[in-house]
Amino acid sequence: QVQLVESGGGSVQDGGSLMPSCAAPGVTYSSFCMGWFRWGTGKKREHIGFMDTEDATTWYANSAKGRFTISQDQTKNTLTVQMQMNSLNAEDSDMYYCAAKRWCGGGRVLTATIAEFDWWGPGTQVTVSS
Repeated sequence: QVQLVESGGGSVQDGGSLMPSCAAPGVTYSSFCMGWFRWGTGKKREHIGFMDTEDATTWYANSAKGRFTISQDQTKNTLTVQMQMNSLNAEDSDMYYCAAKRWCGGGRVLTATIAEFDWWGPGTQVTVSS
């Protein structure tokens, strides 16, 4: 079972930026679907964005479009994606969980259930303060 490795969360001021990353050690698939959910205690689970690592196609929730960008970190030997998060505000404060599954299935990934994702990271906290 692959455990995704997350890093890059933290605390920023309103309007600031963060770039969490997610690595999938041991994964050798040429095509792999990786991205993020966010949810915390008492909050609704929300798909944020996902990437098909074969062709770098990405899909984003409306809350992330124009502010968040997912890319693959080509400098790493391990399959790693990162999410540049800009113009952060208090509503973005949450636990962010990296998740992966074998195929994205196109835009369907933005409505995929958590049961469809086979690999998960432990989560990273993002806190935005005013």
